[in-house]
Amino acid sequence: MTSAGLDEGLVAQLRGDLLAAARRAPIRRQLIQEWELSSVERWSFADGGSLVCKIAAAPFTGEATVLRALNERESAVPVLHGYTMRPDGLGMLMDDLGQASRTATSAEAAAAARWVHAVDGIAGLAIFDQAGLTHLPRQALDALDALRRQGRYTDTRHQIGSVLRRLATIAPRLAEGTERPPFGLCHGEFHRTSLHVNRTGCHLVDWAKAFIGPGLLDLATWFGTRTPPEPRPLTRLIRAYVAAGGHPDAEADRGGLPAARWALGWHRVWAAWWLLTTTAAGHHRPDTDRRHAHVVLRQLRGAAHLLDTSSPDPGTACPPLKAERSS
Repeated sequence: MTSAGLDEGLVAQLRGDLLAAARRAPIRRQLIQEWELSSVERWSFADGGSLVCKIAAAPFTGEATVLRALNERESAVPVLHGYTMRPDGLGMLMDDLGQASRTATSAEAAAAARWVHAVDGIAGLAIFDQAGLTHLPRQALDALDALRRQGRYTDTRHQIGSVLRRLATIAPRLAEGTERPPFGLCHGEFHRTSLHVNRTGCHLVDWAKAFIGPGLLDLATWFGTRTPPEPRPLTRLIRAYVAAGGHPDAEADRGGLPAARWALGWHRVWAAWWLLTTTAAGHHRPDTDRRHAHVVLRQLRGAAHLLDTSSPDPGTACPPLKAERSS
């Protein structure tokens, strides 16, 4: 079984490569999770052992590089047993961590983020420094223009463009302080589902969107983007992060804004930029455009609400979008 966004021929090639390298075949394959551009299976073998097989299409093909580097540091991540690369595809065999026993706590999230942001020396990752953040709204506008030329995002293009132009105007000022600590390795999808807790401890999984940048973006990611942004819970997580040994400057203002408000706003800009640029590059099917466009618009409105100091109190909810689907 494959996700609808994965090419079956590519998946077969990647699995064949992994089987040849492993020199054994599973007696049972169990689907764990699938998304548009990746799938995860449990492979069970005759000797009673099992491994997790993850297949991913571009742009999620850099995860093996990160896992190899973290394995060398004996970090709390799955052990990578083997991987294979094909054009626009990645296949990996990793430790099977089993079922999670419970959801991670905020204290465990703070402790995990602390060690992640202290990692250095991983080359080849995208870097979101002050200049990088400043350019995000303009790069998103370029992607939106490319989508227009493809005849896509037609219903919400003007609304999205209007918010992006507003953000591009204030971005140079708001990006000030980006490189203030903690600045380093970021997980990129630091969600509750990415922190796997069982009797052996906490392991951080799903490194496909890792980058180098401000650690506050990871902490903001913990709360997702489906609900209105609330700085107060993030402020509490930042305090827990510092208490767990994270850099004390995590609580400092950036771009003239409190740390939590700055992080929540820029995380939404980054998330919208990611979806627009990957769509413009052809990584998402046209039949996802309506849903994704509403997600982008919601994220950007939330970002403007937080980052633009002329906006209302960021503790209030953003105005709802007409005909928006939950996502």
